[in-house]
Amino acid sequence: MLREKSEVISEALRKRGAEIDMEKLRATDEKRRTLIQESESMKSERNGLSNEIARLKKAGVDAGDKITHLRDLGGIIEGVEQELRIVEKEWEDMLLIIPNIPHETVPMGTGEADNKEVKAWGEKPSFNFEPLPHWDIGEKLDILDFKRAAKITGSRFTLYKGNGALLERALINFMLDLHTREHGYTEVLPPFMVNRESMTGTGQLPKFEDELFKLQGVDYFLIPTAEVPVTNIYSNEILKEDQLPIKYVAYTPCFRAEAGAHGKDTRGLTRQHQFNKVELVKFARPEQSYDDLEGLLLDAEDILKRLNIHYRVSLLCTGDLGFSSAKTYDIEVWLPGQNIYREISSCSNFENFQARRAKIRYRKSGGKIDYVHTINGSGLAVGRTVMAIMENYQNADGSLAVPEALRPYMHGITLISLP
Repeated sequence: MLREKSEVISEALRKRGAEIDMEKLRATDEKRRTLIQESESMKSERNGLSNEIARLKKAGVDAGDKITHLRDLGGIIEGVEQELRIVEKEWEDMLLIIPNIPHETVPMGTGEADNKEVKAWGEKPSFNFEPLPHWDIGEKLDILDFKRAAKITGSRFTLYKGNGALLERALINFMLDLHTREHGYTEVLPPFMVNRESMTGTGQLPKFEDELFKLQGVDYFLIPTAEVPVTNIYSNEILKEDQLPIKYVAYTPCFRAEAGAHGKDTRGLTRQHQFNKVELVKFARPEQSYDDLEGLLLDAEDILKRLNIHYRVSLLCTGDLGFSSAKTYDIEVWLPGQNIYREISSCSNFENFQARRAKIRYRKSGGKIDYVHTINGSGLAVGRTVMAIMENYQNADGSLAVPEALRPYMHGITLISLP
């Protein structure tokens, strides 16, 4: 694709602010293909020589010169193949840092300000008092303890206590039950550590290694999202067309170094090094994947509708699009205590970008093999949902109402009161 449509791809990537050295890529590709041809030609010659030597020996004819030439040819082939391995690595490294191509419906823009609001649901709550941010509410109710979490580990960690811990657990179970019982997803519980190949398959590596937590002594990483292990369930596999779409939901903790985010959203639950999330992942047929994206978006929205919390949905512009994504919707929840909208879910179609890297394919009914499209989104980020509940359901007396949908998961508790 890069070889045949280089100008189209260069223009598409420029729209998202990505510049690639197409000339260098083309030259490396040509060198690689030349070396492959040289290697294959010499191997063919070597095979012919081997057969000829065998015939000469069988006929009792001296084949010393040809044996010497065969030995020399073997050394030349090894040299060419060694050079080819180096060029192949350069070529692969260049390909792995090229981002996905934006879908034609993605609006042009350079950043967050150019994102396009496509819909909203519910109304902003009105208060007869000044609403507090969730970190003040959590500390007053003694359900969030940021100071002791910092003592245990460091900054950007949270200790949930009592009904705070129960609220987090209730949300996880509520989300999993809704997605499995009503939205048709199959629940999986994947490993929370993955290898380098899995991270590369979904696009976190090699570009974003400084944003990940890596384990010492082994080439494993703590997952930044369940997207990584769940998408890689089918890496290096060929699915059957009638299996698609496959819909998985997974709860996992997520771990992010948040490199480059110093001084940004440092208070409260907004940007943590460790947080819980329920993730939705789909494997889809290419012709159906954008309908599947819209369906996944509605499934994620349904959580906030059941909790009766106002939100809006934005279509990200080219300049704000994630590295692996072709199209992304952000669900942004309203936080009255901070007077802002905050992203609580990103729902993306990666088309075949991840499938190519992870080699996830399917066999069509006619026998042809093609790459699946992968889609995922938070359904939802649990800590940020706790944050939204606390700010939207706070009362003037400092207590916190429990949303009706969560009460069966909260042992019937309707109100979290001041201690």
